[in-house]
Amino acid sequence: MRRFRYVVCDVFTDTPLTGNQLAVFTDARDLDPATMQDLAREMSFSETVYVLPPTVDDADARIRIFTPAQELPFAGHPTLGTAFVLGAPLQKIVIRLETGAGVVPIELQREGPKIVFGWMEQPLPAWEPVANADEILAAVGAEASGLPVERYDLGPGHVYLELGSADEVARLRPNVAALELATSDGVNCFARDGARWKTRMFAPGSGVAEDPATGSAAGPLAVHLARHGRIAFGEQIEISQGSEILRPSTLYAVAEGSGDRVERVRVGGSAVTVARGEFTLP
Repeated sequence: MRRFRYVVCDVFTDTPLTGNQLAVFTDARDLDPATMQDLAREMSFSETVYVLPPTVDDADARIRIFTPAQELPFAGHPTLGTAFVLGAPLQKIVIRLETGAGVVPIELQREGPKIVFGWMEQPLPAWEPVANADEILAAVGAEASGLPVERYDLGPGHVYLELGSADEVARLRPNVAALELATSDGVNCFARDGARWKTRMFAPGSGVAEDPATGSAAGPLAVHLARHGRIAFGEQIEISQGSEILRPSTLYAVAEGSGDRVERVRVGGSAVTVARGEFTLP
């Protein structure tokens, strides 16, 4: 029998049992992709990570990321959460994780031996208009978007809809079946909420009806807001997400550059380990 150890952590929170759940299998060398997908379905979190030896010289480890339905080249909360899990044994200030979208550096901040925060530098997104914006709006139950409906791609794809208020975002009751037919991307509905931005992300095409915290969407949201003048380039934003599904989360993001050229995108947050376990498989 083969034994595979895993760690469960809650990401984009410093409070256990909130944030976005993540399972990290810390040694996946004896796991094939089909079993990785089966284990991700068994865990039933938004994503599950498998740690492998790196294949490039400038990475500390390689990770593969699976939703319950498919493998992703990159995702935010799995990358940040894995850095927290590996940070203690590796004892590094910056951990470099090899993903399907390239090597992602994560800078870890500590208070004594405890890791309390991390900043990851995300792949730079590409963007384009969305042809079926009206169909997507109807599927989520929104009438219009205050900004152009655009799709950002940094490995996973994300569509952005700006609604009129945080209350309007909170009241959304998407038609999940219609949304899955309309797009295979994550759909991010957001609005300004005082000094913060409230967001909800729906990705039924990836097996995630609603995500508690979406790190891969936080960076492009900062780019989207800066490109359209809602914030300045270089301005840090705070994002609240997940309260509607009882997993409140807090994310931070900043996009540097200009409307013609985005130079750097960083997303930050905390994570806490809440469980450890082991699978026994033939």
